[in-house]
Amino acid sequence: MKKLTNKEEEIMQVLWKLEKAFVKEIMEEIPEPKPHYNTLSTTVRKMETKGFVGHEAFGNTHRYFPKITKEDYRNRFINSTIKNYFDNSFKNMLSFFAKEEKISSDELEEIIALIEKDKEKGKK
Repeated sequence: MKKLTNKEEEIMQVLWKLEKAFVKEIMEEIPEPKPHYNTLSTTVRKMETKGFVGHEAFGNTHRYFPKITKEDYRNRFINSTIKNYFDNSFKNMLSFFAKEEKISSDELEEIIALIEKDKEKGKK
């Protein structure tokens, strides 16, 4: 499954939020500057071709819904990002965020505590 473009991700965020929506309803949730209705409709149909979106037909109108959960997409995207940009290393990724000051030492300590807690659960 291919990665979504930035515009497609924006649309998927709306579909994950609404769960099912007509193009008009998606348009209402898209921030300014809004695309033309036909452009949005074409993009949604392309997303369907890619396998991310399905639809229910109501005459000539379609109500769209996500075919992939937000969690599944996030996992694929994160794993791909770590592989392509951090040499498949979570340590390298965390190090990057620490250097860029996107994560604090307190947050890193919380992560370590969560990992240790999960380890303890696994031993029981």
